[in-house]
Amino acid sequence: MRYGIYELILYFFLYSFLGWCAEIAYAAVRHKKFMNRGFLNGPFCPVYGFGMVLVLIFFGPELDSFLFLALGCGAVAVVLEFFTGALMEKVFHCKWWDYSEYKSNLGGYVCLPFSCLWGIAAAACITFLQPWLRQLFELLPLWVERTVAIILSILCLLDFFAVSWTILRVQKNSRIEGFAAGMQKVSNKVGGAISRSIVKRMTRAFPNLTTEGENSPFTAHQKKAKSEVFAEGCGFYKLFWLFFIGSLLGDLVETVFCRITMGYWMSRSSLVYGHFSVVWGFAVVLLTMMLHRHRDKSDRYIFVFGTVVGGAYEYICSVLSEIVFGAVFWDYSKLPFNLGGRINLLYCFFWGLASVIWIRYVYPPLSRLIEKIPKKPGVWISWILIVFMVFDMLISAMALTRYSARYIGEEPQTVVGEMLDEHFPDARMEKVYPKAIIRAVSGNSAPSQTAE
Repeated sequence: MRYGIYELILYFFLYSFLGWCAEIAYAAVRHKKFMNRGFLNGPFCPVYGFGMVLVLIFFGPELDSFLFLALGCGAVAVVLEFFTGALMEKVFHCKWWDYSEYKSNLGGYVCLPFSCLWGIAAAACITFLQPWLRQLFELLPLWVERTVAIILSILCLLDFFAVSWTILRVQKNSRIEGFAAGMQKVSNKVGGAISRSIVKRMTRAFPNLTTEGENSPFTAHQKKAKSEVFAEGCGFYKLFWLFFIGSLLGDLVETVFCRITMGYWMSRSSLVYGHFSVVWGFAVVLLTMMLHRHRDKSDRYIFVFGTVVGGAYEYICSVLSEIVFGAVFWDYSKLPFNLGGRINLLYCFFWGLASVIWIRYVYPPLSRLIEKIPKKPGVWISWILIVFMVFDMLISAMALTRYSARYIGEEPQTVVGEMLDEHFPDARMEKVYPKAIIRAVSGNSAPSQTAE
């Protein structure tokens, strides 16, 4: 089921509002008073809207099992809430929510009870509420959808910038004058009720924002001395090298696995140049960012986490490849316990096993090895490889787009299209992507090669 961009925007705001209502109700029960727990001033919690839009995009009609749908929604919630919480802490130097009191938490950003609750609630919305909403939205003229979507988007962006600007100004001033003086200075300088209202609401709804000490976002943070170690910690350069190495190792593992199970060699690369499986590369980055600080968790915990998140990740990659390129690069329809041919239970277990092996035995020594690269040469080499990988991914995406277009009989409309047809003909694309299945525009699938 495909949705238009304006329709998705309306769903975003609708589910953001419903999420805001749920947060208000939860706060009212817990604190016995009304409390706007949203980041924005308006009645919206964007994280709920983004989550539901992702669910609408990624989980199609083939996901007709409520259990699998709930698991998929829960996995989306884990990833989205984790990275939203981590990003907001990075920007504002404080956790806007903290599940550290729960035993089964990950960095305090996510915890098992709330992720399960989110998954079940989202699955219930998709199963029971979404069909009714879809019928309702179909009654709206297109001009109404566009107008309402544009107006709400503008208001939401203005609200977001107002809140962010106010908090960052308070943070900046409080580093010098203290929290209370910083708030007062911003309020006086802006001279408006909006600024005072934002600060007042934030300090009431999120008491930890005003906590004095090193955990407060308004407390001065001493700048750390610049390290001479290349890619120290889990920053940008470390993650890029893990992506690069993970892409190589993933392609190698898949190639050898196919040789053992199928009896012949074939390409498992995602790109037209080099042996790189970017699905594995991004998976390595995802798992590392979420688990590198939690290596003390039990193997069983990491295995279950990797099984669920890895399965959801592979499912989402399959949907994205079909939406963007009109092609599916793997099909598990002939394997037992599969879901729409996109994932199957056995390979989900492989994701769990790979997570344990990676975080326990591969990541620690590999991280130390990367940090031994001299800093200046490491930066230069990194950017050379970054430029190459970006170029490789862009040219691969363009070649795949033309490959799909040729399948349905579209002639090249530009010089670039002609060059792609010349340098990446069907024979070459079928060699690089031997298991690719091209989807026709009508939605009927027909394999360009025989999928075994």
